Amino acid sequence: MKKFTVLTSRVVPLSMVDVDTDQIMPARFLKQTKREEYAKNLFRDWRYEKNGSLKKDFILNNSIFSGKILLSGRNFGCGSSREHAVWGIYDYGFQVVISSFFADLFKENALNNGLLVVEISEYFLKKLFDIIINQPSTNVRVNLIEQVVTIVETGEFEKFYIHPYKKNCFINGSDDIDFLVSLKEKIKSFEKRRLFFNF
Repeated sequence: MKKFTVLTSRVVPLSMVDVDTDQIMPARFLKQTKREEYAKNLFRDWRYEKNGSLKKDFILNNSIFSGKILLSGRNFGCGSSREHAVWGIYDYGFQVVISSFFADLFKENALNNGLLVVEISEYFLKKLFDIIINQPSTNVRVNLIEQVVTIVETGEFEKFYIHPYKKNCFINGSDDIDFLVSLKEKIKSFEKRRLFFNF
């Protein structure tokens, strides 16, 4: 995982609720062998016409909006559990997804794969959508250390929660295996003491 502490970026507003993993990454693309290929099929059926041309009314195809933060309506990532949905979002260039609620399995998959998911209130979510849709150049700062989301231009902010363990993983750029490896000497020491006291 890459280290993550603070990100300031423009935002892509996906103003839809109940976005499920089959729309994020359709099942027919789950057998690709390279993770880099998942970005091109992110929201495939929403981004492309059947003839392969871009759908002009889909937000990812609107050049006015760009950035490393994806803003979505409530219940993002519902449906079946598939890491491929997270891979597609991350490989597309998003580092953070902000919503008022995430499906539990999606949230776990995201945090395990270096995609920060930030849960905020419905009130602040609406405020973000309103300002970004009307002023696409708006920047949002996600400060993981202080656990704060800030609208840079106005200074308005809201705190968010993240499990301390996952926060530590992001700040240090380590996944679960890296964390266990970092405990190698402590584990060895514990095992020596355990064997000693068992005699």
